Amino acid sequence: MANPGARVADVSCSNDKLTVDLEDGRSISVPLAWYPRLLHASAAQRQNWELAGAGFGIHWPDVDEDLSVEGLLRGAPAPQSNVLIG
Repeated sequence: MANPGARVADVSCSNDKLTVDLEDGRSISVPLAWYPRLLHASAAQRQNWELAGAGFGIHWPDVDEDLSVEGLLRGAPAPQSNVLIG
């Protein structure tokens, strides 16, 4: 489990990066491509986030995306769909 200081303080998205600032001073930056729902969302949808799980998670209601601090710290991208390419 994440440590008590690992609660979300702020979230921001650029065109290609998700950055999560934690209350303990750390920042986590990951490729937005890891989270296709966020990648394909509008800037306004990406900015509309809320804390979840007592501050240990983030929820984007407009695109139904949920991320945890623990998953971000592990470097866990969204599960890939089983789409055949060919």
